[in-house]
Amino acid sequence: MSKITALFKELKATGKKGLIPFITAGDPDPSMTVELMHALVRGGSSVIELGVPFSDPMADGPVIQRSSERALTHGVTLHSCLEMVKEFRKKDANTPVVLMGYANPVEQMGAERFASEAKAAGVDGVLVVDYPPEECVDFAARMRVAGIDPIFLLAPTSSHERIKEAAKIASGYIYYVSMRGVTGASHLNTQDVASIIPKIREETDIPIAVGFGISDAASAKAVSNSADAVVIGSRIIRLLEDAPPGQAVQSLETFIREIRDALDSQNP
Repeated sequence: MSKITALFKELKATGKKGLIPFITAGDPDPSMTVELMHALVRGGSSVIELGVPFSDPMADGPVIQRSSERALTHGVTLHSCLEMVKEFRKKDANTPVVLMGYANPVEQMGAERFASEAKAAGVDGVLVVDYPPEECVDFAARMRVAGIDPIFLLAPTSSHERIKEAAKIASGYIYYVSMRGVTGASHLNTQDVASIIPKIREETDIPIAVGFGISDAASAKAVSNSADAVVIGSRIIRLLEDAPPGQAVQSLETFIREIRDALDSQNP
C-alpha cells in the first residue's frame, strides 16, 4: 500500500479530510523551500504538492506563473526539486510529497530515470498536468513499479470516457479541477462540485481531491463536504508574495493551521 493510500485510509477512519497545499519549488528562494515544506506539515497538511517550475505553465494563472518565473530565475530544475525532497526527508519520512508539473522536464530526464530518481529522493506521487490518462498507461505503470502514485486531473468538461480512463490507471488520489480556466480563478461553485463528484465515484473508489478556487477556510470547508481532500495553491503563493521580510514561514504555518482547523471543525 502506498503512503498516500495509507494516509487517506487513516483520514477516512478518523472522519477527517485531507489538506493538500501547493508551493512552487524554489519560490520565493530555493533556500526556503524545505523550511516551507516543514511549516506546511506543522500547520496540519496531509500531503504536500511541490510544483516543478516550468517556463510555459499552460494550466496556471498569473500567480503561479510568477512563482515559476522566480524559481527559474534562481536556476531551479527538476533535479533541484528532487534534491529538495531528499533534504526534506532527512527530518520527515512520513508526509507524502507529490511532484506536480509539466511533461517537458520529465521527457528531458526520461521517464525511467525520473521514476528511479524520484523514488530515491522520497517522492510519493507525481501529477504531470499535460499527460492525459488515455495516453499514459505505460507511464503510470512505470510509476507504480517505482512505488509512486500516478495522479491525474479531471475537470468539469471531462467526458465519461475520460473519467473511466483516469479511474483505471490513477492511484493515490484523483485531482478534480473545480472550474474551467486556470489556477487562481475565483468563481468557485461548490454546488457544481457536489453534483459532479458522485459521477466520479461511480467509476472509482480512489479518493478525490478538489482544487482551483479554494482560497480560505470557508471555501475549503464547503468543498470538503463532498471531497476527500482540498488543494490550495494560488492563495498560498500570494501569501508568500505578500509576507513581510522574514515572516513568510510563520505566515504560511498560521494560514494552513486555520484551514486545518476549519476542516476538522466539521468532524471534531
